Amino acid sequence: MKLFGSFTSPYVRHCRIALMQSGLDWEMVELDIHTSKDPGTPTLRVPFLEDGALKLTDSTPIVKYVREKSGDVFIPDAADLDRYCLANTLLDAAINLFLLERSGLDINTNVYTRRQQQRIELVLKELDSAPLPKSGQLGDADYRVAVGVAWGQFRNRFSIDAHPNLQQLLQIAGDDATFVATAPPA
Repeated sequence: MKLFGSFTSPYVRHCRIALMQSGLDWEMVELDIHTSKDPGTPTLRVPFLEDGALKLTDSTPIVKYVREKSGDVFIPDAADLDRYCLANTLLDAAINLFLLERSGLDINTNVYTRRQQQRIELVLKELDSAPLPKSGQLGDADYRVAVGVAWGQFRNRFSIDAHPNLQQLLQIAGDDATFVATAPPA
């Protein structure tokens, strides 16, 4: 099984966490989607996974596939699934702004980008209101929120100073060996 992606992508990080925890045989193939002439995926983004003839092109089915292939369950609770999806919304908005700003767009003068920034703030507030997991008991919704918040801090995309539960979640995740092992390079 091969996981294609970058070591800085939060989506790839969650897949790496699931794969590391699975006990399955896999390898990471580092790929810069922005410079690759043929990235091997129609979405033009990472991660994507190949397992024999099976190709998965999004982190959610990759994590689900890995969990189920290793005998685990992927987010059986609707409230946890909603929190997972909120974390995806946070990441999509923050990554979108990051890439637009990197390409030279002034994100403060555009109606669309200001709405994305507002979305980030509202989602952070909502995610901060969720109950915290116990140390050593993170589920996939917890991991998705933690990798999203950690990525936002890593890229200086948003602050969690006003969100004590998100700060605490990062502390709890900091006790998780796979979360620590998958941190982006400094």
